[in-house]
Order: sequence, then C-alpha cells, then structure tokens
Amino acid sequence: MKPSPRISLNNGVLIDQLGFGLYKVPPGEAATLVNIALGEGYRHFDTAAMYGNESGVGRAIGGAVRHTNGVLETGGSGEAMHWLDREDVFITTKVWNDDQGYDATLKAFDASMVNLGLEYIDLYLIHWPCPARGLFLETYKAMETLYREGKVRAIGVCNFQPGHLEALMEYAEVVPAVNQIELHPWLQQSRLRTLHEQLRIRTEAWSPLGRGQVLEDPGIKDLAAKYHRTPAQIVIRWHIQLGNIVIPKASSAPRIRENFNVFNFELDAEDMDGLSTLERHHRTGSHPDNVN
Repeated sequence: MKPSPRISLNNGVLIDQLGFGLYKVPPGEAATLVNIALGEGYRHFDTAAMYGNESGVGRAIGGAVRHTNGVLETGGSGEAMHWLDREDVFITTKVWNDDQGYDATLKAFDASMVNLGLEYIDLYLIHWPCPARGLFLETYKAMETLYREGKVRAIGVCNFQPGHLEALMEYAEVVPAVNQIELHPWLQQSRLRTLHEQLRIRTEAWSPLGRGQVLEDPGIKDLAAKYHRTPAQIVIRWHIQLGNIVIPKASSAPRIRENFNVFNFELDAEDMDGLSTLERHHRTGSHPDNVN
C-alpha cells in the first residue's frame, strides 16, 4: 500500500497528509488501534487531552520506536513492520478549554508530555477558541514559548473562525501552522480555506466524513460506484486532492485499512467540481462561537 504523502507546514516541518484521528476512541482501545494503524502505514496520529487516550497513544508509539533494530508485529495487515525512529511518526495533541491561560497551558502541556511519554510533541493545538473566556491569546503566547524552547515542532489552533484568526494574527509572533476545523462535503468552509491560503496556514479536517452522514449522499455513492471505491474513500480522496490534512477515525482493522487505501486512484476534475456543489453548511459538531 502506498504511503501517505508528506506536505510542508509553514515552518518547513513535514506532516503526513492522511492521519489517524482518535476522537471518541476509548482509552483502553487506543493502543491497539494505533498499533493496527501503524501496521497499515499510518504515521500521523491526532489525540487531545480531552480525549483521555493520550497514554494509550503513547504506549503504542513508545513500543514502536523503542529500538533501532528488530521487527514489530502488529495486528493490522499481518505483515512485519520494522521499528520506527521517533522522527518517522507525527503526534498531535491539544490543550483543552479548561486549561486555557498562560500558566495553565504550560502545566497542561507538561501533563500531556507525561501521558504520551514523549520527549517532544510534533504539533500542539488550542482545541477551541472559547471566545467568551477571552484567553486564547495568552494561551497561544504560552504555546509560542514551548515552540521557542523546542518542546513542540509546530503550533496551531482548532476551530478558529476568521474573526478569531484575525485577532490572533495581530498578537502572534508565530503564524499558526494549522487550523483544524470541521470540514466535509456538506460543510466546505470555503471562506476559511481561502483565508488559510492567504496566511500560509494549513487546513486540517476533523469529522472529515461528516460522522458518516455524508457517506449516504447520492452523489458520493454514485462516485463510489464509478471508481469502484467505498464512499469513505471517495471523500478522503477529495480532501487529499483539495490539499487538506485529513484525520478520519476508525474502530476496526478493515476500516483503518480502507481509509488508508486512497493513494492509487484520483478523482477527475469534473468530479471534484461536482463534489463542490454538495455544500449544505451542515455542521455535525458545535459552532465555535458557542463553545466556551
């Protein structure tokens, strides 16, 4: 199976464009699923303090990179996988809303480091702007401190709307590398994606399959039949060709494998244009202005 392409963030750090999302993965299942995903070729893993599964992610990654020689047997494809170097994997985690503020963010980061058991984190994100609390600017300042100290390779945000980004850009010394937002064919976030391009911020899609809802769209089902693919593979391929970073969640080995098997076909320009017409402005999660 072909590996995920790596794309460059605005500071030159490379990130796998297709990763494995761990939202709502039970803590007791995280290590097993990460090991399966490693065996299928995933190298980018997205967790968060709020998910409660950082420790499971850390155990799996620690087991995969502990040695420089040898072979790790995984429960995915059944094939042996060589041990990985730490730089082969990309780990994202996030500071939760209750831990916003300068000192609280630094403390929360230390807790995540302990849970993950890592010497550094590849990408650290503000989970929600929480505009009514008014703390995301000093939270980001703490993240800039972590970045300058080399404890994180890149920093960014999640769920920031244009107004939040504009306020942050007046204050920030480091341009966010990523804004992770809900994004799928029924919620295409065109205005935000255009702003990201102008600011050199990468767009990362959470709920990239619309929590499964968009997979029932007749247009997507038609394309699945045309390309002899599953609806999920069509949507993930759409994200890839748009240039999005995409982190679908999966809870079984077959689905983990299916989601990763998207690099040996391409949607033609007409079908990409057709998918752009599926916009419904439909959110499966909360609007960022309402999360505090």
